[in-house]
Amino acid sequence: MKTRAAAVLLSLSCIAAQAQQTAPLKTQVASKVAAMYPWLDGVYKDLHAHPEIAFEEVRTAGKLAAEMRKLGFDVTEKVGRTGLVAVLRNGAGPTVLVRTELDGLPMEEKTGLPYASKARTKDGANFVTHSCGHDVHMASWLGTARTLVELKTQWQGTLVFIAQPAEEVVSGAKAMLDDGLFKRFPKPDYAFALHSWPLAHGTVGFNGGPVSSNSDALEITFKGRGGHGSAPDKALDPIAIAARFVVDVQTVVSREKDPKEFGVVTIGAIHGGTVGNIIPDSVHVRGTIRSYSPEVRAKLLDGIRRVANASSAMAGAPAPDVQLIPGGAAILNSEELVAQTEAVFKDAFGAENAQRMPAMTASEDFSAFANEGIPSMFFFTGVYDPKVVAAAQQPGGTPVAFNHSPFYAPVPEPSIRTAAQAMSLAVLNVMKR
Repeated sequence: MKTRAAAVLLSLSCIAAQAQQTAPLKTQVASKVAAMYPWLDGVYKDLHAHPEIAFEEVRTAGKLAAEMRKLGFDVTEKVGRTGLVAVLRNGAGPTVLVRTELDGLPMEEKTGLPYASKARTKDGANFVTHSCGHDVHMASWLGTARTLVELKTQWQGTLVFIAQPAEEVVSGAKAMLDDGLFKRFPKPDYAFALHSWPLAHGTVGFNGGPVSSNSDALEITFKGRGGHGSAPDKALDPIAIAARFVVDVQTVVSREKDPKEFGVVTIGAIHGGTVGNIIPDSVHVRGTIRSYSPEVRAKLLDGIRRVANASSAMAGAPAPDVQLIPGGAAILNSEELVAQTEAVFKDAFGAENAQRMPAMTASEDFSAFANEGIPSMFFFTGVYDPKVVAAAQQPGGTPVAFNHSPFYAPVPEPSIRTAAQAMSLAVLNVMKR
């Protein structure tokens, strides 16, 4: 009787396993991610509580490396200083890159969560927190890797999972490329990355073409002649010159740029002087420049330089020192890859939860990988309770905390589960047998 019962149980187990294998891929993925979620939740909360800033992500990278080795990936650490590359080969087929970021931000967390970060930078000068959601990305990156390993019979090709340092300072992707990323490891046929966003959890957003902005920095030193505050005629006031520039530079945006095109110039810092009754001899101005198209980017950079020089010339002052520092390029999603993936997302999550959305005005250096000639897709996943998001959108509603806010607090479940499902399905769609 025991032997017969055991045989029946074994037979039922085999039938269940076969049913799972023949179930739709979206169902298999959802089942796998749901089963592993307690592990993902633990990893997420550990990463959230122990963030590290750009190029200091030693503990973070080590944790991810250990988990990927357990899954059977061939892992190489210290690529681009603190990045890692994990490769898994599964027969002939396309090579697909999946990227996550490692770094947090030098700011204090104020969420009050039980697993909130109390970490500081190595020098102790600043708090550090994952207020941009990179911990969500890392957890879903691991969830995607494990899902694909558990579904190896459903796909073929080579996975290249990269954990990139220093995204917040738009330097990590370049560091990895400069370290021979696509010479030392297989060059991808497709590349994917995701980003948490203050949308309702359970939703996925995407678009073809630009999905982030070009990012450049301005550093300008306006020169004058110091003197007594009571005798401005005996001096040459660089504060007045800088003030004129701060106001006039906005006419480049409002009067020279096509109003239908996106472009922003923001002055974020002005440094000059020591006390109220002394005119300084110089003022330093710092800012950021954002755009989508190369044409608008060129127009803004030219206009900033021209207005800076004109502001000084109008005061009879020496020409300023103007530095326009290139940052990350806009991410341009492959229209074809987005269209293919869109169909999969809508089938898995429902058309109402998988929709096209406008490009973000922030910048991201995932573009450095896409600009290597790789068809790419960067998409967004929601992290907030839908009721909270809906209330925030009502007149007079309290806005939800945005990325980089000290109050940014993603709801782990189902945010991480949705992100892992979405990325797994996106990869399987280009690698399935």
